Amino acid sequence: MLRGLYTAAAGLMTQQRRHDTVTQNIANMNTTGYKQENSVQRSFPEMLISMTGGNPDNPDRTVGKLNTGVFAEESLSPYIQGALKDSGQATDFAIQSNINVNDPATGQPMAFDQAGKFINANGEVTYRPEAFFTVRDSNGNVRYTRDGHFQVNGAGALLSSTGSAVLDTNGNPIQLTGAVSELKVNERGELVDSQSNQTLGTTLGISVIDRPYQLVREGNGNFRLNDTDGATARMMTANDAVSVRQGYLEVSNVDASQSMVDMMAALRAYEANQKVIQFYDKSLDKAVNEVGRV
Repeated sequence: MLRGLYTAAAGLMTQQRRHDTVTQNIANMNTTGYKQENSVQRSFPEMLISMTGGNPDNPDRTVGKLNTGVFAEESLSPYIQGALKDSGQATDFAIQSNINVNDPATGQPMAFDQAGKFINANGEVTYRPEAFFTVRDSNGNVRYTRDGHFQVNGAGALLSSTGSAVLDTNGNPIQLTGAVSELKVNERGELVDSQSNQTLGTTLGISVIDRPYQLVREGNGNFRLNDTDGATARMMTANDAVSVRQGYLEVSNVDASQSMVDMMAALRAYEANQKVIQFYDKSLDKAVNEVGRV
């Protein structure tokens, strides 16, 4: 009897985590470069129920399967491209990324779905590589972000919105020498002289993460690579379909309508599991009272 109570309790905790994930997405709908999270749910192993009493000669003593609950295993982020908005600020930048990968089996570009993944005939999943700005925090740690709302301090250093140094392709902090109003960057991320349109030899460090699902969210729009899984980052090349837009910012990729649907679904599922627990609570209380009368 108590097995159903434990199953309902597991459902409560799972739906609470799902609800928390959705509310976080909604709260960050207007956060620059934010990538939504999706709560991944997985059921516990099923149990095969068989008869323990009755006729021992019964050839079919199997009753059926019993699901033992569910849990929220992890949260995954689809790193799909968010819409761009015009900010009109010279220190604002947005990345447009649409990197193609050829299928080794066919030699043709992989047809990634809206979540940025491709599943081949063998069921193997490949995620679309994604591009990020490369920054270094005050502790010397390299991080990756799609938040291009940069600023320039009094010393001319280009900084992220959280104060991290924006790096170039050589891994060095970018230092500006002219006025901020004269800052010009082309679509390849190269700093350009505003008068002659000649490149200045400095390029924004745009890192391409071939396996973005291995990124770990650290907050404030920053991600780090999970080195234990062998994840690597490389600098953008001319063959990558990546461009930089100056004076634009990438908005979050949160789907507001779907988020509201997910929130309501989580709430209804939570209430259903709550009713089950209330039923068990009343039944057990009644049983205790009956025993007390005896």
